[in-house]
Order: sequence, then C-alpha cells, then structure tokens
Amino acid sequence: MADASDGASPADTFGVSIGVDDDAFRFLVHVPSALEAAWSDRDAFQRLVEEAVWDLLDRGETLRAVDRVADAGERVELGTVTLRPDGTVVDHALTAP
Repeated sequence: MADASDGASPADTFGVSIGVDDDAFRFLVHVPSALEAAWSDRDAFQRLVEEAVWDLLDRGETLRAVDRVADAGERVELGTVTLRPDGTVVDHALTAP
C-alpha cells in the first residue's frame, strides 16, 4: 500500500457497510462531510470504493457471513478504506463479519 505521506495526491477515508433488505443486499459507502481529494464524479468514486473493498475481501464469503449475522433492516459494518481518486488504496481497516 502507498504511504499517505509520499507526496501523492490527497486521499479520503470512506466507511463501508452492507445494508440488508428483505430480498437484497446493498453496498453502502459512507462519505465524509469534507473530502480532501478532488473527486469529480460521485458515482465513479463509489464504484472505486466498492472495487477496492472486493479486491481486499472475498465478496462471496463476506456476503454469506452478512446473511448469517444480519436480518432485514440491519446494516453490517465492514470498516474503512482510504483511497486516492486514481483508485490507489492508501490504507484500510476492513474485516468480514
């Protein structure tokens, strides 16, 4: 992982969780109130966050665990991921439930 102090572009830390509905899971990105980096497209950075999370966690295993531990209407926190707008993961604190 890159070092946040290496002089590269700023990065932001996003919380991530899985929302459980009656018939589906929703991947949720929790956006900080003040962003440091120049994110130009909200949908694009949410996709980058999701891609980074599934690169770091096993998607199938994580979703099966969410299914075991959560009921409809609940949200399961996966942790945080710190990204730069180019998709570089600077840091993360992600764990499957």
